Amino acid sequence: MTCPYHNEADNSNYRAMEEGIHTDFNDDMSYGDYLCLEQILSAQKPLSDQHDEMLFITIHQASELWLKLAGHELTAAIANIHQGDFGHAFKVISRVKQIFNQLTQSWQILSTLTPVDYLKFRDALGHSSGFQSYGYRKLEFLLGNKNASLLEVHQSNNAIYQELKQVLEAPSLYDEVIRLLADKGMAIDNAVLARDFSQPYQKNDSVLAAWVAIYKDADQHFELYELAEKLIDIEDAFQQWRFKHMYTVQRIIGNKMGTGGSSGVSFLKKALDISFFPELFDVRTHL
Repeated sequence: MTCPYHNEADNSNYRAMEEGIHTDFNDDMSYGDYLCLEQILSAQKPLSDQHDEMLFITIHQASELWLKLAGHELTAAIANIHQGDFGHAFKVISRVKQIFNQLTQSWQILSTLTPVDYLKFRDALGHSSGFQSYGYRKLEFLLGNKNASLLEVHQSNNAIYQELKQVLEAPSLYDEVIRLLADKGMAIDNAVLARDFSQPYQKNDSVLAAWVAIYKDADQHFELYELAEKLIDIEDAFQQWRFKHMYTVQRIIGNKMGTGGSSGVSFLKKALDISFFPELFDVRTHL
């Protein structure tokens, strides 16, 4: 006896191929060709026979792609601010915030790696470490966390070394923002404007005074006020990423040394004390 509710002619649970869909890519560029998927999807090469090493590799490779995009966007933001193009700068800075949120979420996936399973392939990593990430180092330099000694890690690759050196010595995002404050008539100390950009940024009273004036008259300085809040968005998202990184490492290896030779978790914790835009946090106390 057939079911009265079943109609054999009913194909609602099936999607037919439409006639217009292109299927011949012998002489045409496909999706995989455009994205170079053959190279990307063959780049996962575990060095052990452990199941979870694929997770470890994939998470870090995907993170490097997001870091590359964030660096691309921040480079554009720096140029936009230098040119006074607030509209595009706001757009790409907002995008960077979402990239950091995406990177933070990736630690949630990696935290499914248990300590016991990680130890099964950790020795295969040798001295390789996320500390050696070129994309991460470029990002920190673009945001203003300058440290020339960190270039030493990249001496073995001259092209990367030279590019990072160039970013180290160039104005960071915040340096360009401070120059913009001066261009808009704020009384910024010349020592800040003419500083050695390869050195870590130090808080300055004239910069703080400029932000206090902007925040106290936000309507008059709305573009600068909005720019400041977008910078806070970036630091907020980046610090959450830093914290989740540290906490995930602690969850998996405890207080063991890092594979790259650092002290591990305690070294990562120190990064949480570094601010890219210190006066933007201090200004809240003065309102």
